Amino acid sequence: MYTFNTTTPIAIGCDHAGVDCKNEIIAFLESNGHTIKNFGTNTSDSVDYPDYAHPVASAVETGDCSFGILICGSANGVAITANKHAGIRAAICWETALAVLAKQHNNANIICIPARFIADGEAIKMVDAFMQTPFEGGRHENRVNKIPCQ
Repeated sequence: MYTFNTTTPIAIGCDHAGVDCKNEIIAFLESNGHTIKNFGTNTSDSVDYPDYAHPVASAVETGDCSFGILICGSANGVAITANKHAGIRAAICWETALAVLAKQHNNANIICIPARFIADGEAIKMVDAFMQTPFEGGRHENRVNKIPCQ
């Protein structure tokens, strides 16, 4: 069972390549008591990923959402876009071990998933691991504090 805060919504968004993956993740999270802010898209019609990545990043940046999940074909576009926001640490993850390290070592607050490069069910495993992994702090905190441009 989750130990993660279920009172603050989770932001999620995707482009056309990530709709099925996003819907699977939403169903999983909602079945575990989480509130989701779905920023779209909701169809497989071609769209521009920044139109969905920016609202997710903004929601995390302002604290309206506890963390974010972004999905596109490769995860590169949504990660690049989200990382333009101050205070966002968006990490591309294609396996559970990377999701754990993104949180544990980098205190990532958005997980970016490459829908075209993961096996069925892997996204849920990554999101679950990302949510349950605490930031380790220590030597990693000093490094994370050096990320923002001054």
